[in-house]
Amino acid sequence: MIVRFTVPVAAALVTAGLLTAPAATAAPICPGAGQPVIRVAEIPGTALQALTVDPDGRAYVADLTSGRVFRIDAPGAAPSVVATVPAAGGLAWLPDGRLLIGYGSDARVLVGDAARAAGIVVFDPATGTVSPFADGLSAASGLTVAHDGTVFATNDFGDLVARIAPDGTVQADWAHFPSVNGGVLDPANRYIYASRTFVNPGVSRIPVAAPWAPESLLDFTGGDLLAAPDDPTLDSLERPVLPLNPSGRIIRIDAPGRYCELGSGDGETSVVTYGRGSTGFAAGHLYAATFTGIVDEIPGGFDPAATTLAP
Repeated sequence: MIVRFTVPVAAALVTAGLLTAPAATAAPICPGAGQPVIRVAEIPGTALQALTVDPDGRAYVADLTSGRVFRIDAPGAAPSVVATVPAAGGLAWLPDGRLLIGYGSDARVLVGDAARAAGIVVFDPATGTVSPFADGLSAASGLTVAHDGTVFATNDFGDLVARIAPDGTVQADWAHFPSVNGGVLDPANRYIYASRTFVNPGVSRIPVAAPWAPESLLDFTGGDLLAAPDDPTLDSLERPVLPLNPSGRIIRIDAPGRYCELGSGDGETSVVTYGRGSTGFAAGHLYAATFTGIVDEIPGGFDPAATTLAP
């Protein structure tokens, strides 16, 4: 997800043209899509940087500004704070049901490859405890977990993708991929699908067995050059679904170089995910979170077989 910075840093990025976007090129509406979004939660004063759903259909969001991680039990329910992690970043589930929370998603990401000051903690929803998990990372703004518990962490303002083995061994430079943002593993754990936000913007998939050979699925040019693709997910057909951050447009890639629009919600949309379970934030429903503290449902993304990507 795109990191929201303090005012001086953000101002410098705006001056450099990194946080503004020209009018985006219109994309066709996906068949059956285009309905208005439905606001399902709002947490004023927050910048929601990550969103995921547990097996019971409860949503978790991370607020970059305060480091608070909130749980929302159902659309329309009041959020509750379950953990506080400074500069909270990505969220992802371990195979045992514990929740990983990245930290260090602040201005340090600009020097993350050199400083490696970021890391990950693990939250146990059953006990409410937070424990160390890994450190020495460029960033953990995006997290994804394999079936065997291997974790991958990304930094959209850096070059390094980290790998944390099931035994805890950290390889901070597992892959080099400029401005890789978010990242989700496909169900077979063959590829990591990720956005490219600032450098050569678009969407790629990274072969886990050959991270030096990423494959581009979409390249943004012209009016979409600064569209700022953010954290993706996959639908039941393993098609990438992702937000374009400044505009709030939610798109789906149907084939290499071909995409359509599922809906257009609130601007500064940072992440999308499908729900889980049969109640609350349920499977099949597509949700999006924003840097303005809003969680929306995207009806145009409904896919009855899609679910939160988790090992």
